[in-house]
Amino acid sequence: MAWLAGVVAVVVQLLLIVAVQGRFVVEKSSVRVLAPEHIRGHHDAAIGNFGVPDYGGTLTGVVIYPEKKATGCAEFDTKFKSKSRRPVILLLDRGECYFALKAWNAQRAGAAALLIADTVDEQLLTMDSPEASPGTEYIDKINIPSALVNRAFGESLKRMAEKVAAGDGAGEEVIVKLDWRESMPHPDERVEYELWTNSNDECGPRCDEQMEFVRGFRGHAQLLERGGYARFTPHYITWYCPEAFRLTQQCKSQCINHGRYCAPDPEQDFGSGYDGKDVVVENLRQLCVHRVANESGHAWLWWDYVMDYKIRCSMKEKKYTKTCAEDVVTALGLDLKKVMDCMGDPDADAENAVLSKEQEDQIGSGSRGDVTILPTLVINNVQYRGKLERTAVLKAVCAGFKEGTEPRVCLSPDIETNQCLHRNGGCWRDEATNVTACRDTYRGRVCECPVVNGVRYEGDGYTDCQAVGPGRCAMNNGGCWSETRGQQTFSACSETALTGCRCPSGFHGDGHNCEDLDECREKLACTCPDCQCTNTWGNYECKCKGNQLYIRGEDVCIANSMSRLGWLITLVAVACVAGIGLAGYVFYKYRLRSYMDSEIMSIMSQYMPLDSQNNENQPLRQHDSEALR
Repeated sequence: MAWLAGVVAVVVQLLLIVAVQGRFVVEKSSVRVLAPEHIRGHHDAAIGNFGVPDYGGTLTGVVIYPEKKATGCAEFDTKFKSKSRRPVILLLDRGECYFALKAWNAQRAGAAALLIADTVDEQLLTMDSPEASPGTEYIDKINIPSALVNRAFGESLKRMAEKVAAGDGAGEEVIVKLDWRESMPHPDERVEYELWTNSNDECGPRCDEQMEFVRGFRGHAQLLERGGYARFTPHYITWYCPEAFRLTQQCKSQCINHGRYCAPDPEQDFGSGYDGKDVVVENLRQLCVHRVANESGHAWLWWDYVMDYKIRCSMKEKKYTKTCAEDVVTALGLDLKKVMDCMGDPDADAENAVLSKEQEDQIGSGSRGDVTILPTLVINNVQYRGKLERTAVLKAVCAGFKEGTEPRVCLSPDIETNQCLHRNGGCWRDEATNVTACRDTYRGRVCECPVVNGVRYEGDGYTDCQAVGPGRCAMNNGGCWSETRGQQTFSACSETALTGCRCPSGFHGDGHNCEDLDECREKLACTCPDCQCTNTWGNYECKCKGNQLYIRGEDVCIANSMSRLGWLITLVAVACVAGIGLAGYVFYKYRLRSYMDSEIMSIMSQYMPLDSQNNENQPLRQHDSEALR
């Protein structure tokens, strides 16, 4: 227990070391009362850190204060509707449950927006969403904007809304206009924004939210950066270990550069899995990837690196390693040496320039507050409030452009960037057939092994894809070895096998590289005592000594000589066979002639009488015989 208490103390000090020095800025929107006349005016409202604030836009609606369940902690029985059919802006009391739950119940009751009235006199604060836990799955489903108003303004709205509900007075609806147009600064034609994130993928729903945002927003971000419309900078929160704890095992496992830059243990278990220092090193690498990519004029490659690292080097799959990270850097065409030089030595007892700058940037300056939670998005030096979701963030970014200078992506949902045209998107590609695993989508490219001409490829899509199934050998020989010398071609791809490569007979290797097998040297053939073996490419030749014959199937030599008696017997046998054949031929010809004579006689007898049939004993007539003399 003492060890656990020490760990907790270290972690708490790590987390508080920045927070005690800075300040938190509440981002606000404007609420303008349009009716009734006597309460018209402008009021501030603190934007909630959940839902979707309508940055750059406005919403005019009718305020409704429910008679029952005014805290909004339970689901409403009916849908709220206004008499004028304007959108409903539901007003609820603070307290008894999470702010986010109030917004969820308001959304399900038909509200277009939510105002929460504070119950005490105090400065406005930012309403945050609770940590993900069972029963809070609704947070990601909230799509309406929410804001907190002070107690006095809230009480004024409630009194007027109650009068309208009771039918008192003129019954004039309470109409307000929520205005987010000035919530996001928009000084010029370029937006500068930054994302404070983390490479750790074992922090639960928060990490999942960050990666889902990167996956969805990547295409928009790269289009904005390529066109020069925006400048994006990634940032990573780090803490430092107090001097008194730097020699403890906890600080050594969580920090690099002798306690100067730290991150909490991913699994919150110092005895297993990855350490906090592993996270700090990868955070540093991702910062340097952005710097090197920016220097080469391709700053947007950071988005590809982060997405690919998440897929290929996940903590959950035990691949969160230096080797995996460097493979991703190389695949994207970045200079690995420059990235490593930028990172410096994590074991050095000295400051790291990149991470020191990160700690300085965490402290708020000007209109921007400190960055103390992850993830945090800052646009034009103002912290974004609301759900970290692709379309919501894009709208906030677009609100940061000076009117009339917005790029096309802000004016149309149609967006397409063909990332496969540059270095094949870092995906696998077969140079011989130009078959690629890179597939472009409006959210960015993905690396997936393709199907080409009915032939399916399998692999990770980044470093390897192999043709499988029927017809695979027609596609670059199925990725297997093949070689031709002269008129001979050998291949390790077999049409009878649906997968894999196997060197053909006479070769050895793994199927991707095959070498000629020397049957003679390996004593695999032509091993009989009188044999002489000569190796050839993919085969061998075997000759026998003297006048012997080689029988390949039996791998033996047999005698090739005969005695005089043997020759005499052979000649007699041949002569007998020849005589029998000649006699048979003569008999065949005789039988054939007799058969044909008989057939001819039979045919002629049908057309004329024969002497043997009618005048068998009569002599020829006299005059006929004389005529013949």
